[in-house]
Amino acid sequence: MINSLFIINNLGEVFMERHWKSVVSRSVCDYFFDAQSKVSSPADIPPVIQTPHFYIISIYRNKLHFLAVLQSEGPPLFVIEFLHRVVDVLTDYLGECSEVKIKDHYVIVYELLEEMVDNGFPLVTECNVLKELIHPPSLVRDIVRPLTGESGVSTTLPKGQLSNVPWRRAGVRYTNNEIFLDMIEEVDAIIDKTGTTILSEIHGRIEANCRLSGMPDLTLSFINPRLLDDVSFHPCVRFKRWEVEKVFSFVPPDGRFQLVTYQLGNQSQVSLPVFVAPTFTFHESSGKLNVKVGPKQTMGKLVEDVVLTIPMPPCVTNVSPLSTFGMATYDPVERVVLWKIGRLNPQKEISMSAHISLTAGEVPDGNPTIMVDFKISQFAVSGLKVNRLDVNGEKYKPFKGIKYYTKAGKFQVRS
Repeated sequence: MINSLFIINNLGEVFMERHWKSVVSRSVCDYFFDAQSKVSSPADIPPVIQTPHFYIISIYRNKLHFLAVLQSEGPPLFVIEFLHRVVDVLTDYLGECSEVKIKDHYVIVYELLEEMVDNGFPLVTECNVLKELIHPPSLVRDIVRPLTGESGVSTTLPKGQLSNVPWRRAGVRYTNNEIFLDMIEEVDAIIDKTGTTILSEIHGRIEANCRLSGMPDLTLSFINPRLLDDVSFHPCVRFKRWEVEKVFSFVPPDGRFQLVTYQLGNQSQVSLPVFVAPTFTFHESSGKLNVKVGPKQTMGKLVEDVVLTIPMPPCVTNVSPLSTFGMATYDPVERVVLWKIGRLNPQKEISMSAHISLTAGEVPDGNPTIMVDFKISQFAVSGLKVNRLDVNGEKYKPFKGIKYYTKAGKFQVRS
C-alpha cells in the first residue's frame, strides 16, 4: 500500500520523511513540484499524480503538504483519509500541526507513524488507543527522556485494542461529566457580477468533546434529519440505525473527535448570508473600484470577522482604497486589496471605493474575483438543528452543550 510519507513546507523543503516498505528517493517529489508550479494556489494541485514508477497522493493542510507515495495502485480516497487522520493525530498530540511543532517533537512523530502504519497499511488511527501506546509530550518527559534514553512507547497492548469499541479506552473516570457538540458549516459559493448564484454548497461537520465516565451509549436526534445528505460517519456510529430511524447511536471516543461530515448541494436550500456587489471600470491609465457589502438571510444573527480579499491584475501599479467602515489596505508586493470589515451592521450596507493606477498603455483583460470570508455564531445556514441528546447506560446526568457556527469556505464573487 503506502511506501513512504513526505512532509513539505511552503518553501518546497522536505523536512520529514518516513518509509515503511522500501526507501523511496526524495527525487520522486520533483513530480509534485512540477504539478505545483502549474497552478496558482496549493488547493488546485491534483490530489493524485501518476509517475512512471509511483503514485503520489497528497493533501494540503496547515500550510504543509503531506505526500503519500504508493508503488502499486490503491484506493486514493482511503489514502487521503489516512493523511487527514495523520494531521488530526499530530494536532491532538502537539496542539497544532506545524513545521515548528513537528521539528520540536521529531521522536514522538516518528513513533506515532510507526504505530499508525504496519508494513504500509494503516493500522491504528484512533487517538485514544495511540495515547495508551505513546504518551503525549510534556515538559517533564522532554527533560527526562534524553537523559534516560527510555522509549516513549508502552510495552503493553492497549485494553481497548481488543474490544469491540477500540476507539474508547477502558476505565474512563471524570469528576464532572460533560459533552459538547459543535456544528460547523462552511459555505462554498460562486456568484457572478449580476448577483446570480452559479454554485452554492454547504460542507458541514459535527465535532464533539466528550468527557463522560464509564461506557456511555449516546443517541443524537435531529428536528429535520432529511436535510443530511452525503454523510460520512466516525466508526463509532451505528450505520444501520441511522438508515432505519435517522438518529445517531454511538459509544463515543474519549476526548475530541469528529462525529460526522455532510454536504448539501441543492441551491434551493442554500441561503447565502451576505451579499457583495463589486463594480470595476478601467480606462487607459486608471480605473475605479466600488464594492458594496451587507447581510442577507441570517435570522437576526450578526455576521462577524468579514474580510474581502481582492487580487489586482499585474498591470496595476497602485491602489488607493477608501472605506465607509472597517480598514482597507493595499499590499503592493502581493498586489492584493484587503478590506477588514469585522462585524456587519444589520441595518445598513457599507461600501469601499478605490482609485486604481495602471501601467501606461495597458488595460486588464478581465476583472478580478473577490474572495469573501465571514463567520456567524449560533447559526446553521442549512437549517439543521439538534432535537435532543440522550445518554444511556450510566446513572449520572451529564452537562450537554451544543453550538452552531457558519463560516465562509470558498466564497467567490466574480466582477
